[in-house]
Amino acid sequence: MKVLLKAQSVVVLTGAGVSAESGIDTFRDSKGSGLWSRYNPQELATPQAFSADPELVWKWYEWRRDRARTASPNPAHRVISSWENRFKSFLLVSQNVDGLHQRAGSKKIICLHGSATEVRCTRSTKVFLKPDAFEQIPPYCLCGSMFRPNIVWFGESLPPGAMESAYERISNCDALVVVGTSLAVYPAANLVPTALQYGIPVIEINVEAGDFSSRTISLLGKAGEVLPDLDRGLDEH
Repeated sequence: MKVLLKAQSVVVLTGAGVSAESGIDTFRDSKGSGLWSRYNPQELATPQAFSADPELVWKWYEWRRDRARTASPNPAHRVISSWENRFKSFLLVSQNVDGLHQRAGSKKIICLHGSATEVRCTRSTKVFLKPDAFEQIPPYCLCGSMFRPNIVWFGESLPPGAMESAYERISNCDALVVVGTSLAVYPAANLVPTALQYGIPVIEINVEAGDFSSRTISLLGKAGEVLPDLDRGLDEH
């Protein structure tokens, strides 16, 4: 891939499709089998849902976290992690909360939607690493306030500075590689038209074409197969 061979600064944007090959359910897909086809996000992934039934929301995220904990990073996660050393400047911007990128070794990462391995106090907003198990559900902080998953729910803002940092890096990069995302969730999806506006090449890796595929270098296939092939091609040159 000539674009990546010449690149010194690369940004990668990932979505749930990267982790699908590790057995983690996606939220949406064209077959209507994503998580939101089976569960109502308004009952599980909003501040209002948490206020109405914190125990239900906690159990939902405990289930998701257990699935992520028993899953393993796949070849796509490992290639993305290795690119931190391949390119002079590298940033991973992920919409995933499962922690598989970090377990694969990624360190230069912005987690747009938070992390299932963290909790935060509802009073102080301080973030803590989540223990393997709490003695009670819902759990409480030492200050007496309830803990909540450190996840960005529908209707909430992204972590302060996250999108600004992503925009800044994309505006100065040589290539944006988009992996395993339908680009249906905003504001993350805005990163692709931003790159295109700056004239930056966008490589899109997904099992099916998306809204921007006619304007990107679209590589159809599973991330765990396409990325290793792409990486080997870089090694051969």
